[in-house]
Amino acid sequence: MQTLNHYPSTIQRGIQRQNACRATVLLRGKHSRCKAATTLDAAAATASKPVVDVSLAPHVMVNSCTGRMGHSAAEAVVRAGLTLVPFTLTGYSAGVAVSNIGVAGIPVEVVGKERRQDIMNRIREQHPRLIVVDYTTPNCVNDNAQFYADNGVPFVMGTTGGDPQKVAAAAEAAGVYAVVSPQMGKQVVAFQAMMQLMADSFPGVFSGYSLSVVESHQRNKADTSGTAKAVVQSFNKMGLDFKENQIRKIRDRVTQLEAMAVPEDALDGHAFHTYTLRSPDQSVEFVFKHNVTGRSIYAEGTVDAVLFLAKKMQEGAQQKVYNMIDVLREGFLR
Repeated sequence: MQTLNHYPSTIQRGIQRQNACRATVLLRGKHSRCKAATTLDAAAATASKPVVDVSLAPHVMVNSCTGRMGHSAAEAVVRAGLTLVPFTLTGYSAGVAVSNIGVAGIPVEVVGKERRQDIMNRIREQHPRLIVVDYTTPNCVNDNAQFYADNGVPFVMGTTGGDPQKVAAAAEAAGVYAVVSPQMGKQVVAFQAMMQLMADSFPGVFSGYSLSVVESHQRNKADTSGTAKAVVQSFNKMGLDFKENQIRKIRDRVTQLEAMAVPEDALDGHAFHTYTLRSPDQSVEFVFKHNVTGRSIYAEGTVDAVLFLAKKMQEGAQQKVYNMIDVLREGFLR
């Protein structure tokens, strides 16, 4: 089991990240070709003073390490010098494909749904500073959140799908600390917040414009992008009338390669979003893009959410349920 001997690495610069997130905003007019681009580099990490008492640092259980996102999050936990709990819950019953999985050299036991209560009882005894991270499947989200709440376990819910309001309500009712966010990429969350601020400041500014939204993810992502849904809500406040079911969801590899320009080595792990607005006479076009390859941006953001939640618990904060915008506002940017 990991110790906290190297915990200070969680606030040091130099955590190596191999993938980058790019967010681009384009403005094109009929008679001009103005282009403004902003690149948000997920590899940049800022140093700050320690935010969590080392002696009270959380022990982290990641559900489920059998999935790619969960496995990446668990590896990020280990890289941060935090204790990784050597159990991982799946949303399924006894017939799990594997009984053990390795995470950065740590053996982690895979636990089916029928054993989860017994295992959780053991974990709570052995790891009193437990925080659970959930990256399971959309159909498990609400049930898992209720399970964590019933056991009084604080959690970070990163799984998309389910009903985020019900997830938050379960935590609130149980008095459990939680971060609930279908988007853990800090820079992407900042983009969402920017769009929300724009909607609040300039309601109706795009009245009469048309909108198209295209999102591309790896083929095993079943649900429509929660990020795209959130951005659409902001656009609708700006005067558009766009339904979530109008979002074009691309999971076909040929289309991803040819139409979306997804790198071939990122087909199994990417999140490309393009939002295009056009004026009624087609003379003005706005294109907003944020393209992510790999999973490191989400994994590192997840660790930041865990540390944020641990700090709130240590402070005895009155507010119990948070989102990633709360994490950003408090400056949790390692």
